[in-house]
Amino acid sequence: MIQDSQIKDILTRTRRIALVGASANPARPSHDVMQFLLSKGYDVVPVNPGLAGQTLLGKQVVARLDDIEGDIDMVDIFRRSVHVPQVVDEALARFPHLGTIWMQIGVEHEAAAQVARARGVDVVMNRCPKIDYPRLMT
Repeated sequence: MIQDSQIKDILTRTRRIALVGASANPARPSHDVMQFLLSKGYDVVPVNPGLAGQTLLGKQVVARLDDIEGDIDMVDIFRRSVHVPQVVDEALARFPHLGTIWMQIGVEHEAAAQVARARGVDVVMNRCPKIDYPRLMT
């Protein structure tokens, strides 16, 4: 179980986030969380193959993690748990300095988490930065 102090450290050191499963629908949690993270000064790169090339909340949407230029500190996953291993594998292959894999509320995959942890990456499962940030960072 990840401790609040670890979550606070992650939220403090993170600057650039790939948000996998970004949605243009304002009613979707991924849209709301992206807007929140942007409002807190994070650089968020939305990832969604169906929206690739479009602009979402002022940010260019990319189809895949491989399409992101530069490095990422955290990958925030808004996909069903069954898709997590693929996202984790792509993230670990693409971003050598990745610090965190964050799985949103309802998203958990222990085997993929173990792979990431073995590479020195922090893993947060079944949590939301929009909930944890106000609780720990204010």
